[in-house]
Formats: sequence, structure tokens, C-alpha cells
Amino acid sequence: LRVAGTFRERAIRMRKKPWIAYSCRKKFNHERRPPLRARPPTIVQPGVETAPKKTSLHSNLPSQTPVVAQSKIIGSSEVHAAIARLTAAIADRHTAPAKLLLLGIANGGVELARRLAQKLGARHGTVDISFHRDDIGRHPIPKEFAPTQIPADVDGACVILVDDVLFSGRTVKAALDELFDHGRAATVELAVLVDRGGRRLPISADYLGLSLPTPCQEKIVVSLHATDATRDSIWITPAKAQAKI
Repeated sequence: LRVAGTFRERAIRMRKKPWIAYSCRKKFNHERRPPLRARPPTIVQPGVETAPKKTSLHSNLPSQTPVVAQSKIIGSSEVHAAIARLTAAIADRHTAPAKLLLLGIANGGVELARRLAQKLGARHGTVDISFHRDDIGRHPIPKEFAPTQIPADVDGACVILVDDVLFSGRTVKAALDELFDHGRAATVELAVLVDRGGRRLPISADYLGLSLPTPCQEKIVVSLHATDATRDSIWITPAKAQAKI
């Protein structure tokens, strides 16, 4: 007897009886595919090092570091142009600048007030705000500070407060408190070199040199040299994190 015919004969029998083909196919697949076996659990013994796990391709990539803001600088030419705008704006409003009294807010506005007074031919002085700051509990008075020096009587005078940077407005408010301790001025105006925004008090500048909107995470540092004007600059740098009190 022939146990198994040729491939053609087996194909003919499967066509006539399809259930034979299904049983043969099931038997064929069962013989070719081995049964699945459960993977034994991995037992980690103390003191025995295990093989490192396979990592993905992304694990070999360098870690991303946080982006740090870079410093920006404004040169002396732009600083001098801003001072010239301040001088022209003050001269247009006040036809007799000799009667003006320019008071620089210590310490940033002292040199700026001196330069403006020299260009306008006006008198200039200094206003110290150390004892009028509302944050004196957290920031003690420094050992070195410029005392208040007013060259003329404040009563009935036209005073222009001068500062390098206008931010929250608290410095200007303290300067007003110090000024009115010495008398009652007829008018008080404000001239600033840089307005960075972020006001906390209803204070605005009457004369403005530059407008540089800056977030709180950055700090503006104005450098005006008393002897070499070519070294004047304005720096915008990341502000240092302050400890919470």
C-alpha cells in the first residue's frame, strides 16, 4: 500500500475533502511551531552583580542643559545719544535752565545729574534715600553712601530728580520723601536714563533717554565713568537668585 502519494495526489484529496486539509494544516503548524514556555523569574542575590540592561538609542544622547541668558551690552555711543535726548527735552521745556535744581539719586543718578547740569548750565546736587527705603529691614544701609547735598533752598524751587534706571518706582518715592524733608518745592520732575518697566507704584518719567523693557529675571547695570566717557556702557545681565527671608 502506498502510505503517502505524491504532492499532486495529496492536493487533489484536500480539495475534495476540505476538513482533511484543515486537520493537516493544524497538525503541520503544531509540529513546526514549538510551544511557548514561560521565562523563569530572575532572582537577584545580594552581593552578586547582574548584567547591565540594554538601553535605547536615545539614552546615548547628551543630556540637555538649561539655557542660560547671555549678557547684553549697549555701547558708549548709544549712551551718549540717550543723554543728549534728555538734555534736549529738558531744555525745550525749561527756557531758563539756570533756575533748575538737578538732584541725582544716590548712587546711580549722581554722575548723570552732574553731566546734565554741565550741559544745561544748571545747579546740581545729591539726594540720599537710605533712611526712606521700605526694604531697610532686609537691606541694611551700606557703610559707604553719598549724603544729601542740596546747593540751594528747596522751597519754591523747580527740582528735577535724576536716576539711571527706573524700575518699580520705590526709589523715586523714597527720594521724594527725602526731598520734602528739606522743603516744599514748587514742581518736581523726573529724568531717567533707562526705563525698564515693571512699575509697582504710579510713577512715570518726565524725561526719558532709553526704554528697555526687561523681565525680572534680568538686571540692568548702568556704568557712567566720571573721567573717561568712552567707557560708558549699559549691561543687561541675568539677575542673581535672592534667598527668601
